[in-house]
Amino acid sequence: MLEDEEEEIHVPINNDLERRIADAFEVFDHAGNKTVDVREVATIVRALGCCPTEAEIQEILMAVENPESPGSVHLSNFLPHMSQIITEHKYQPASPAQLLEAFQVLDNEGKGFLTKERISTLMTQDGEPFTQDELDEMLEIAIDPHTQTVPYEYYINQLMHEPEGEKDIYKLADRVLEENPPPPPPPPPRRLSEFLHDLSVPEF
Repeated sequence: MLEDEEEEIHVPINNDLERRIADAFEVFDHAGNKTVDVREVATIVRALGCCPTEAEIQEILMAVENPESPGSVHLSNFLPHMSQIITEHKYQPASPAQLLEAFQVLDNEGKGFLTKERISTLMTQDGEPFTQDELDEMLEIAIDPHTQTVPYEYYINQLMHEPEGEKDIYKLADRVLEENPPPPPPPPPRRLSEFLHDLSVPEF
């Protein structure tokens, strides 16, 4: 079955990680020609469980967009690039512990919550700002309606669900890498002086 699928899309699928990536890509390959619109790439990447910023999405697009057909991305470009990204654990979501630590840094009085005004300012002015729609969606989950604050430990518990086992694509990548380790790098090229030195060593 796998060989038939590979023949159909004409792109070799070498392991389970590549199969997961190809499956996500094919959902948006509406024409069945191993190509998606560049506007779908961010959705595909995030559906795989990666969390790049918009700037990082642009970097991905620059690497995978088809130069012969601007505005489109071919699976043969997308597959190896995303495999490398995931194997290197780039754009990995923050863990609950990392999120908690980040909130605690902002909560310098140790109250266990941030005000609605404080979180709104942080999300719209610091780093990569949220749009108003993104902020409203976040606050709908994060805000305690009675206190109008963000009790962040509760919010993290509501927000986070860590995938189990190989539902986490980064764990899948680790397993694939363990089963198929890359070959050792070749030795560095020797300098001419080293070769000449070898030839000049007298024999006994």
